[in-house]
Amino acid sequence: MCSLFTTADPDLWQMQTRSLRLGGMSTSVRLEAFFWTVLEEIGARDGLTVSQLLVRLQDELTAADRAIDNFASFLRVCCGRYLALRAEGAIAGEGSLRAYASSAFEPRRHARPALRHAAR
Repeated sequence: MCSLFTTADPDLWQMQTRSLRLGGMSTSVRLEAFFWTVLEEIGARDGLTVSQLLVRLQDELTAADRAIDNFASFLRVCCGRYLALRAEGAIAGEGSLRAYASSAFEPRRHARPALRHAAR
């Protein structure tokens, strides 16, 4: 099983830094090459460059009053969610993602097991 991962092209996990403007501020985002490739695919579906996609994501976070402490981690989760939804068939292989922008893709809420405290 692990050979599926350990034999992957090492270029996929090479860090890449890209500069852009978010919220009127110049900044840079550092991600593994694999995630930049997924972001390129996501943006291309709606005719956006990666920079335009990141600006849109930041703008939507701001509009939704959602604060993100680590934007790079948020982007990795976005990539993972996109790939998972595509693998489940919830997102078609091609076409705009705008049609999918709804609460139907809210994260699933898993019941947390009750914590049992030891009797004192």
